[in-house]
Order: sequence, then C-alpha cells, then structure tokens
Amino acid sequence: MLYKKTGPPFNRRIFLKSAGLLTLLLGVPSLAWGLVKRRFPVRTVEIEDFKFDPVTGLIKWDSGLQEPYRLEIGGQVEQPQALTYWQLRALPHVEQVSDFHCVEGWSVRDVRWGGFRFQEIIDRVKPQPQARFAVFHSLGRTQGQPEGQGHYLESLPLDKLVSPESECLMVLDMDGEPLSHDHGAPLRVISPYDQAYKSIKFVTRIEITDRPVKGWWTLANPIYPVEAPVPEHRLRKK
Repeated sequence: MLYKKTGPPFNRRIFLKSAGLLTLLLGVPSLAWGLVKRRFPVRTVEIEDFKFDPVTGLIKWDSGLQEPYRLEIGGQVEQPQALTYWQLRALPHVEQVSDFHCVEGWSVRDVRWGGFRFQEIIDRVKPQPQARFAVFHSLGRTQGQPEGQGHYLESLPLDKLVSPESECLMVLDMDGEPLSHDHGAPLRVISPYDQAYKSIKFVTRIEITDRPVKGWWTLANPIYPVEAPVPEHRLRKK
C-alpha cells in the first residue's frame, strides 16, 4: 500500500522536472545552444601539441614554449602585415548565422559566428594586380603528410572571400565566445556554401597568390576537388 501511494507523486515530480528543464532551455537560448555545441562534431588532423589562450593571446606548446600569436599576410601584396590577436580583435566586428556542412554528409544548422570580413585584410595588404587567391596556412603539424605537406592549408578565390553573397568570414568567436581549440582557435575561415574542409582552422599565415593550390584535404583524399561547393540539395538557402 505504501509503495502504491508514493508512485504517482514520483511520476509527477519527473514530469515537472522535465517540463522545467524544457522551459529553461527555451527561455535561455544560449544554454540550449551550449548543449548543442557540445555535440557539434569536430575533426582535427593536426597533432594535438598546442593550445591558444584567448586571455593572454599566447600559443602554448606542449614543449613549454609560449609565443604571441600573429597572423602573417604576404605574397603578392604591396604591404605585408603581421597582426596580433588584439589587432584582429580591434577590426570591425561582424556576426552572422550560417549552416555548416561537413563533407561526410552531416550539417549543423544556424551556427552563430563572430569575426571580421576578409576585405579588412585586402585593405591593409593591397594585393598586386595579378593576385587572385588567398592560401591559408594552419598552426602546427598534421598527423599525415600527403605529398610531403606537413601542415593543413587551403585556398579560396579573393573574389569569393569578399563577395557579400558568399558570406565568408574570418572567425574569432562562436556563440559569442572566443573559439575553442576544437573549433579552430584562435582564427578560422568560414565559407558557408563550401564543404567544411575549405573552412580551415588554426589560421596563422595567409599567402596572396595568382593561382590556387591543392589543399591538405585534397592531397590526402584526391577524390575531393579544390573547389568544393555544397550540393544544392543540402542547402536551405539557394
């Protein structure tokens, strides 16, 4: 008899707790997104021997070495630059919400990114007339070295990087917080209408050139081309 009497209140408590949690998640979007973000799949081909500290702006290597992060931009430009993390932070800030499409077939909808437009880089380095592409280079070494390529790199056309329709962004933040290591801190590229292997993480150097290069992912997996638009059937925004 005692067991039967205590059963219904217990079920009601479970229901109320569940309803309360749902209300909390709906009422606090950042908390709901925090739960989603922890389930955001990530893949890193880099050797995990470094981390970036957004408080100090330092890259911290497992060897004990610490060094200030700088984004170096050179190649076919009139004014090469080396910008600190804080100088990047001082650029006009842009936020956008876009979908993220992995080459493996999954997508994450409505990711909120923050950062700056590539036009800010263009304005500072002044590409030479023949320049057509940006080659992005990542921090650290990769676990494999396809065709001798020991760090991740990717290239994108300059006109795509600055086109409003392409919605490319140089990303420092995700959901209002500095990028985590898993998501490419301190700086990554987001090219929403390309498959995600083009959205290079851990960017430390940009080379402005007159031709594209095969990226690390293409070298390691030749079935994937240099140009990698998301198939239209996967896009919500055509």
